[in-house]
Order: sequence, then structure tokens, then C-alpha cells
Amino acid sequence: MNITLRYFASIREALGTGSETWHTETTNLAALRDELIARGGAYAERLSRERPVRMALNQDLCEESAALSEGAEVALFPPVTGG
Repeated sequence: MNITLRYFASIREALGTGSETWHTETTNLAALRDELIARGGAYAERLSRERPVRMALNQDLCEESAALSEGAEVALFPPVTGG
């Protein structure tokens, strides 16, 4: 299936892009994250399981167990704190 990946803040800066179209056969966000980590380089560094990464599916924050579907938009960003 084809999905749109959107990257924000320090993740966008490290990857050098704000978005990309991606073809995947994964079924949920956890597997997608692992697939992106397997790309190596900045993807492996910024999306590492040792780093906190928030994910949104179709503009709704969700857990990594959320199911993917054709045409989904997945946003990845570091946790944000305010004050």
C-alpha cells in the first residue's frame, strides 16, 4: 500500500525532508517504524526504539498498534513540551 509520511521538528531536520510517499506491506505503525529504522542512517538514528517518537495516523495521535490502510497519512515527531 502507498502512504504519506510526514516528518516534523528535529526528525525533519535530520532526514532533510518534510514528507515522502512510501510503499509498505506493514500492517501497523510499530512495524512501519521498524521498517523505517531498517533504512539505516538518519532514519535509524532519529527513529530508534531508544528515542521517544510520537506518531499520528490521519492527524490523530495514536499508539503504535494502530492499523495502516491505503492512502494513510503518518506523521512522526519528537515529543513536545510546553510551558
